[in-house]
Amino acid sequence: MFQCPICQQNTSIPVGGASVLPQKLHLGFEVEVAGYMSKMTSNSDVACDQCAEGSSDPAVVFCCACHHFLCAFCLEHHKRNRIWSKHKIVGLDQEGARQLHTTMKPGDHYCSQPNHEDNKLNFYLTKLTGAIDENKRMIEQVEISKRNAFLAINQAFEILQQTLEERKKTVFSELEANSLSKTTALTLQKEQFEKMVGDIGHYTDMASQILQTHTDHEIVALGGLIPTELQATLKRVQTISLTPNQHSNISVSVKTDDFVRQLSKLGEISVFFPSPSSCKWMSTSAARVRTRYHVKVQSNTSKGEEYPHGGVEVKGEMRSTHNGAVVYGEVEDHRDGTYTITLTPQTPGPHQLLITMDGQHVQNSPNDLDVRPKRDYHTLCNAQQVIQCNRPLCVAIHDNGDIYVGSYDHCIYVFDQTGQLKNTIGCSGSGDGQFSYPYGVSIKGDVLYVADSGNCRVQKLTSSGKFLHKFGQQGSGQGQFNCPVAVIIDSNNKLIVSDYCNHRIQIFNENGGWLLTIDGNVSGNHSFHFPWGLALDPQGNIHVAAEHSNIIKVFSKEGVYVRMYGDPNGPIGLAIDDEGYSLVSEVSGHCLSIYDPEGNKIHTVGNLKNPHGTALDPRDGSVFIANYGANTVLKYCVNI
Repeated sequence: MFQCPICQQNTSIPVGGASVLPQKLHLGFEVEVAGYMSKMTSNSDVACDQCAEGSSDPAVVFCCACHHFLCAFCLEHHKRNRIWSKHKIVGLDQEGARQLHTTMKPGDHYCSQPNHEDNKLNFYLTKLTGAIDENKRMIEQVEISKRNAFLAINQAFEILQQTLEERKKTVFSELEANSLSKTTALTLQKEQFEKMVGDIGHYTDMASQILQTHTDHEIVALGGLIPTELQATLKRVQTISLTPNQHSNISVSVKTDDFVRQLSKLGEISVFFPSPSSCKWMSTSAARVRTRYHVKVQSNTSKGEEYPHGGVEVKGEMRSTHNGAVVYGEVEDHRDGTYTITLTPQTPGPHQLLITMDGQHVQNSPNDLDVRPKRDYHTLCNAQQVIQCNRPLCVAIHDNGDIYVGSYDHCIYVFDQTGQLKNTIGCSGSGDGQFSYPYGVSIKGDVLYVADSGNCRVQKLTSSGKFLHKFGQQGSGQGQFNCPVAVIIDSNNKLIVSDYCNHRIQIFNENGGWLLTIDGNVSGNHSFHFPWGLALDPQGNIHVAAEHSNIIKVFSKEGVYVRMYGDPNGPIGLAIDDEGYSLVSEVSGHCLSIYDPEGNKIHTVGNLKNPHGTALDPRDGSVFIANYGANTVLKYCVNI
């Protein structure tokens, strides 16, 4: 989109992109005109631009439209041409030069407003001025980033300094405590040794004194006491360790090498910035006319690492390849390296999606995108096709258009697109490939999954009916079922099963390995009873039609409650299109209710009889309903 520097009017880039814009600037045009005028006012002959080389006929006029000098012969030829005859012709003199300067104008203008044709140079100056302003803004942003980084560095080193000081105090305190403990223990031991030495000396002195001053009878009387006490003391000396009970060494582990190495990396200044060629984007919905289309962009560095900051200039636009119409996106910067671009295409058909970061295309940009017409569910009224089938329980549509119907006859009927029966899969029983009330069917590629309700299991078959695998048995433990009634497959080939009488949803891998349970036997928003229909919205959330709760509950793929919506009367069947519209069949309400992505009811299809399962044709979005009470499968075509 270009903007006129005078009236600010925006003008779209022509079809073909910037490469088809005029390459000749206004200044170059002025130089070209000056060259023509110089030849016209010179006294020398000017060669005819139309004649072959070597012709001696000089030019006599100049065509302001063709930018050619013409001789008299070529001028006659020029006048005889129906288109060229309308061109402005001027003579090769001062008057002709004057007319040339006022008549000849650039062939391409950026603004259609009167008197703006001569402002090409201003346009380019305006764009350059804008680029200069952007550079100024970036320089200011660098200064802001520098100040923020300075504050962050100061804060980090202050915290580090404080932490080191506190750690030093702690280590000194521990050193003091340990040295005191050692000193106390050694002092007590020393005092014990000193007491023993004193005791031994005391009894030795006492014995010497008695021997010198007492009679033999007194020595005999006292002699028994002194040896006994002395012997006890000596025995204590023999039983205790005379080695110091503490080492004098106090070691401290201050290994600074690793710490210094880590410290040397602290505060490394990173100038990594998002590399557009490494940045990725994705969308979770289909693009439809007059519907908001969201694109999430993840900015990465050139090393492929996620860039955790915002502030990068991200732009998105959607360009029709038919008429060149451009839709510019609204960009939301989440300040964590991710951006959301919202575009609302106005025309259906092939488009190109262009996403740039700092003026450069990100990965897979431009990208071809098909904008589909918007569906109008308000036009659903009368069925366009009626297929007779005995008490149909559920319905699923193959990519090739085949219609798979689970029947009360304990089998799966397969109809072609015209409604003709082409195959019957299974029969009543509990063996492999046999069924007891197949209430739920789901097909992906050439693999068919069946919620074999009466046998409390899920069976996996080929689309032609060959048995492949089964899992589950009756019970309430992990991987067990009590009347499974629906099974769907997510984008990662995980199987999601409605465990009807256990009031829960179980999630399995494609081989039947249990992964997760969403338990409805709880209080609050998470609660639901007798879950039946299941469907996935464009974001991957699981929608649960709780028949007896008369509500639709929504959970994330991790099993976290998200929201609830609707007031259906006995919801059983559930299907969601790629825009997020929900179609709910109400067995007790005898109708099909349609809700927009926000959960508002927008339309109801009545005159049904105990409708059960519902499904969408993946090719064109046609709606199929297992109209159980009327023994029919109905097809409704959606206007777009």
